[in-house]
Amino acid sequence: MGKAATETAPENFKLLGFERFVRENPRTDRFPVLGFHHIEFWVADATTAAGRFSFGLGMPLVARSDLSTGNPFFASYLLRSASLRFLFSAPYGGPAAAAAAANSTTPSPIPSFDAEFARRFSADHGLAVRAIAVEVADAAEAFRISVEHGARPSFPPADLGEGFALAEVELYGDVVLRYISRPKTTPFPSEPPQPPKNVPAFLPGFEDIDDAESPGLTFGLVRVDHAVGNVPELAPVMRYIAGFTGFHEFAEFTAEDVGTAESGLNSLVLANNDETVLTPLNEPVHGTKRRSQIQTYLDYNGGAGVQHLALSCYDVLKTVRQMRARSAIGGFLFMPPPPPNYYQGVRRRAGDVLTEEQIKECQELGILVDRDDQGVLLQIFTKPLGDRPTIFLEMIQRIGCMMKDNEGKEYQKGGCGGFGKGNFSELFKCIEEYEKSLEAKHTVAVRSA
Repeated sequence: MGKAATETAPENFKLLGFERFVRENPRTDRFPVLGFHHIEFWVADATTAAGRFSFGLGMPLVARSDLSTGNPFFASYLLRSASLRFLFSAPYGGPAAAAAAANSTTPSPIPSFDAEFARRFSADHGLAVRAIAVEVADAAEAFRISVEHGARPSFPPADLGEGFALAEVELYGDVVLRYISRPKTTPFPSEPPQPPKNVPAFLPGFEDIDDAESPGLTFGLVRVDHAVGNVPELAPVMRYIAGFTGFHEFAEFTAEDVGTAESGLNSLVLANNDETVLTPLNEPVHGTKRRSQIQTYLDYNGGAGVQHLALSCYDVLKTVRQMRARSAIGGFLFMPPPPPNYYQGVRRRAGDVLTEEQIKECQELGILVDRDDQGVLLQIFTKPLGDRPTIFLEMIQRIGCMMKDNEGKEYQKGGCGGFGKGNFSELFKCIEEYEKSLEAKHTVAVRSA
């Protein structure tokens, strides 16, 4: 195991599980993948969605493309904190908008945006991720190679102007993998370069917002650590993605590793050469006492999609304190904390890395702590972000695994501390209790009707 995933995934592929999996990095990428670029949500109202995320996550609004900037096709707003970029896009409606779009001579800043499909997307999935965008050396070349190796094309390469390019292939469900290339790129782990003068900070067609309109205070979010997809069946999706990207297996988990007495899942993580783009995939396990949380997601999402986004923090304790201060006034709510005796295990697992004061603060905030052979992981999960029990966020901090690149700059090895194998059961128990509370409320409502 650990080689290019397609080399180790025959038709009768079966997960080995956490204990038997041997991690290797064969560096089998089919084209250079430099890191996550942005995550795009398709929503019904971009202003409202962007405002809530900005408030709840402390992410300033830094760029816009809408009627005010000459974009008659859709409204799109970019939030940014360090290297983390969230884009919220929504179609305009009505005959005036349709006429303006039809008569426009201005190119669309994101030519793959489809207003009619975006409306269906929001109706089918609710609040959901449409695109996981990664930065590549050459978007057209990445698209060509991907399609040659089995990727289903979603949008052909498009020149956005000023040296930027975009292309898309299908990932799973209605989610696409978007390739973005810029005028100048620097491979990981060097720091991202400053764009040349007069080149847009994000994409052409987006207008930067000055600090007076969007205060720069952030909660310390750094980047996307990993983006997790829920699918009905793991093996064919894994073979498909690994086949056109060349990504290798990074980790495996079976229901025996991470399930509870009532439900479970199987999970596998794919990674690029530099292990900066981590793409876990989950499938439901059937025949358990309760329906798998993954199946619940699939039912309410209307099929496969992004289950959660893990956001890396400079200091997760500080980030969560700031987020919790806004939870009750329009921010995001967190899953219930684990029982107090959980933190006795934390002292045994990570007492040599975390101080007693830090462990007590983790307990106060409900932050989970795990450890693998390389480092320590701190993580906490929000409740679902919208009306449906589907997408949620994970706030994460990895401790350890520091390395140096060829220029002597220090960086952290991807996936340091693992993915919280020791915490999965606690998380699933919280989700089970959350689902039970919803079921109980539904039963009361039906009886009262």
